[in-house]
Amino acid sequence: MSQPEIPATPSLPPPRFAYDAVTWKEIAFLLANLPVDILGFVYVVVTLSVGLGLSVTVVGLPLLALGLAGCRLLGGLERARARGLLGVVVEEPRRLRPGTLGFLPWLWTSLKDPVGWRHALYFFMRLPWGIATFVISLVSLFVAWPVLPFISRGLANADRAMVRGLLQPSDELEQRIAELESDRGTVVDTAAADLRRIERDLHDGAQARLVALAMDLGLAKEKLLEGRADNEAEVAKMVDEAHGEVKLALQELRDLARGIHPAVLTDRGLDAALSSVAARCTVPVAVTVDLPGRPAPAIEGIAYFTVSELLQNVSKHSGARTAGVELWRSDDRLMIQVRDDGQGGASADGGSGLAGLAERLGSVDGLFVVDSPAGGPTAITAELPWRGR
Repeated sequence: MSQPEIPATPSLPPPRFAYDAVTWKEIAFLLANLPVDILGFVYVVVTLSVGLGLSVTVVGLPLLALGLAGCRLLGGLERARARGLLGVVVEEPRRLRPGTLGFLPWLWTSLKDPVGWRHALYFFMRLPWGIATFVISLVSLFVAWPVLPFISRGLANADRAMVRGLLQPSDELEQRIAELESDRGTVVDTAAADLRRIERDLHDGAQARLVALAMDLGLAKEKLLEGRADNEAEVAKMVDEAHGEVKLALQELRDLARGIHPAVLTDRGLDAALSSVAARCTVPVAVTVDLPGRPAPAIEGIAYFTVSELLQNVSKHSGARTAGVELWRSDDRLMIQVRDDGQGGASADGGSGLAGLAERLGSVDGLFVVDSPAGGPTAITAELPWRGR
C-alpha cells in the first residue's frame, strides 16, 4: 500500500529590506549629517571667532558681517537638503535690505541680522547631533535593520524640528516686514504710473490744445495789427474758434483734476462722489452708502477710485443691464461690493486691470475677491482698513 504524498512546503520569500522611498531619504539625510555639520561648525567657529577677535580693528566687523551673510547662504542650502530628503518646506527668510545705500548702513544691518545669527546657532549646535545620527544610522543599518525605519523616523523628526525652529522665519513679524516691503514697492510703482499718466494726459491733451490756441491768437493779433478792414471777419472767426479751444482745454483740465482727486469727494464724501460716478456709467447703477462717518482721506480716495474703475469695467466689458454699489462698515473694515447682471467671466489673474486693483488694495492691507462665473452675475468685494478722520 503506497503512502500518500505529502505536499511540499512552499518556500518563504528571501529576506529583503522592506523600506519605502521616504525611509531611504531619511537614512540618506542622517548619514549626510556628519560631513554637512562638520563643514558648518568649522565655518561658524572660524569666521565668527576671527571676526569677533579682530573687531577692535578696521577689518573685524566687516569680516563678521560677511561671515553672517555666509551663514545665510549655508542655511539656504540646508533648507534645500531638508526639502529634498525630509519633505520639510519652510518659508525663505526676507532678504537683507539696508535702509539706505552705503557701507555703514550695510554693515549695521548685517551685524544685527537675526536670521544670520540664528543660522550660525543652528550649525554651531549641530556637530554633536550629526556625529550621533551618523553613528546610530550606520550601525543600525547593519545590526538593527529590522527596526531601522523606526529609528530613522524618530531621528529625522528631530531634524525636522530643528530646521523648522531655526531655519525658517522666526515669527510673524519677519513675515509682516517682508509683506510691507513688497507693499511698499507696489505703492511706489503705482505712484510712478499715476505720475506718468498725468504727464501724458497733460502733454497730449491740454498742453497741445493750449499750444494751438496760442498760435491761433498770435495769427489773430498779426491780422489786427495789419489794420485791414477785410480782416475783421476773419479775426472774429479766429477768436471764436480760440474761445471754443479754451472751453475744451478747461474741460480736459477739469477731467484731469477729477482723475487726481475729485472736488466732490473732498467736499461731500463718498455718497455724493459715487453717485456722480454712477450717473456717468452707461448702465443704471443703484448706490447704497451706509457709513457712520467719513474714513481717512487716503482710504476714502482708494475706495472712490476702486468703485470708479469697477464701474468703468461694467460699462465696457460686462454687457449688463443693471448694476449696484454698496459700501458699509464692518468692525474695523470698510466693505465695498460692486455687482452686475452681465455675462461674467471676470478674473483678477494675469495682467488685467482687476489684478492691478488687487495689488493696490493689498498695499494698504486690503482684500479683493472676484466672484464672476461664466454667464454671470458678477460680484466683486473689496475690503479696506477703516481709519477715521
